[in-house]
Amino acid sequence: MVDPVVPVVPPFVPVLLAALLLPFLGRRAGHLLGIVATGVVVPYVWLTPAGQHLPVRLFGFDAVLYNVDPFSTLMGLIFGFIGAVGVLYSWYSKAPSLQTAFALSYVGTSLGAVFGGDWLSLIFFWELMAVTSTLLVWHYGGRAVRAGYRYALLHGIGGTLLLGAVVWHYVEVGSFLFTAAEAGMAGTVAPVLAAVGIGVNVGFVGLHAWLPDTYPRPHIAASVFLCVFTTKTGVYGMYRAFPEGNVAIAYMGGLMAVFGATYALFQNDMRRLLSYHIQSQVGYMVAAVGIGTTLAQSGAMAHVFNHILYKGLLFMAAGVVIYRTGTESLKKLGGLGREMPLTAVSFAVAALSIAGFPLFNGFVSKGIIISASHYDFPAGPFAVGDFHTLELLLLIGGVGTFLSFIKFGYYAFLHGESDRNVADANVGQSVAMVSVAVLCVFFGVFDSALFALLPYDVTTEQVVSHAYVTYTVGHVLEGLALAAIGLVGFVLIKKPLSSVGRVPDVDSLYNPAALYGSRAVVVGITELYAAVDRAAVRTARVITDAVNDPETVLKRSTSRDSVQLRADIGTSVALVTLVVLSAFALMFV
Repeated sequence: MVDPVVPVVPPFVPVLLAALLLPFLGRRAGHLLGIVATGVVVPYVWLTPAGQHLPVRLFGFDAVLYNVDPFSTLMGLIFGFIGAVGVLYSWYSKAPSLQTAFALSYVGTSLGAVFGGDWLSLIFFWELMAVTSTLLVWHYGGRAVRAGYRYALLHGIGGTLLLGAVVWHYVEVGSFLFTAAEAGMAGTVAPVLAAVGIGVNVGFVGLHAWLPDTYPRPHIAASVFLCVFTTKTGVYGMYRAFPEGNVAIAYMGGLMAVFGATYALFQNDMRRLLSYHIQSQVGYMVAAVGIGTTLAQSGAMAHVFNHILYKGLLFMAAGVVIYRTGTESLKKLGGLGREMPLTAVSFAVAALSIAGFPLFNGFVSKGIIISASHYDFPAGPFAVGDFHTLELLLLIGGVGTFLSFIKFGYYAFLHGESDRNVADANVGQSVAMVSVAVLCVFFGVFDSALFALLPYDVTTEQVVSHAYVTYTVGHVLEGLALAAIGLVGFVLIKKPLSSVGRVPDVDSLYNPAALYGSRAVVVGITELYAAVDRAAVRTARVITDAVNDPETVLKRSTSRDSVQLRADIGTSVALVTLVVLSAFALMFV
């Protein structure tokens, strides 16, 4: 047997080349090129031997542009697949070619981040990922412009904090390579900066509001890409920063699971509801990274893989409803199950998957994480019987997930009668949704296929602390119990829930602060320049007069010019203070 040739081209290269070429090709040819460029990533990374490929000098430092291990391989497989599906969906959802080009550049930079073998290349592509995703949001115009501005501002702050962590880490170990420090971020300051910086991307509670603010705004096809790459690359980055886990991060993940599911329940905008559930589901992944054991890390990666499938499917199904009806609000929909049966079934598969119902992929990966929270993590301060604190948070998040998607399905597809004739998904949209739905069921029924992709064998106690078996009586009963509680709970709260208006989130505070704070910075800088200019002119005049006629200057020392000069200097000082305080405030909004 001939050994495979070691590839020297990182998988982001063909994707970025396709992004550059796509706007200049015909719409059909361009989107076909995008599907091929992302699709070939799947076999390419699967066949790449493990190890560090393509070592380079980046900005004068040692870097590795193509690092292959079980974690990056899993990310590459699912990124390539969903990228191809997203391009197909974009093509048939009338997305402009330039928008798809931005989406491909977003995919390419995300691939660059997860296949970098060092912190320098990771942060380089991390920042490019923020730029390309912002362009993807902005392209749609309208309300997406301001949302994209806020998105860019917050991710700029998060990226800056992560960059600070990377620099601090380099000072501690003398290298950016992952192999230079097995314990992740070194020292005491770098881990804190990394946790907060990456916390922006994964949606830590308090840093999360960009998710529901941004993802409902752009084109429906853009949302399919956005729901995948930023948060999951963040989970991957969190693992690289904390490969041995962290208690605080684990509990933050549990809080994210509950908070996101709770806020999702109050939403009537379909994509806003789904966006809150990104935070909730990523909370499970963050919790698993925080636990830090081999079982938990495998659960985190399994849930990354599964979440990309069912969340992409949910955004595609919601997108088809919006595409056909022009309506975003669940309050204005109803009875679409008969009009759009394929979309309804696709939604049902995705909803059962995200909720963790038996025989669907979310049941498998959630089960691994919940098992790790029970067997590999301390009981914590609020344990109840045999249920540990973190475990309870994850289970409560599961109930909230069932409640939210029962609500979504009821009001969109079951409740009432549709007062319009609505066509179902077109051919391309149908192919995209069915292909993902099949995988959601496949990996739920044949869990061994998912286990084969994971970094560790979760079925043997030689590798993990507790051998995981998906379909035990206890696991199945737990999944059914969560579903039953969710169903009964929805029946009980349906009427009062329907009267709840928009529930404010933290963005109600920091969006106005960001808007007016940035305006203050701009106005302050402009006025500061003008005041300094006036002061400089008057100072030069006083000096010139003093040299030419000192006696006259002494007589005029209390003159209007002198008073005005002091006023200008005072104004300058005040404006400098305003700019500094506004910039300081923007760092925390």
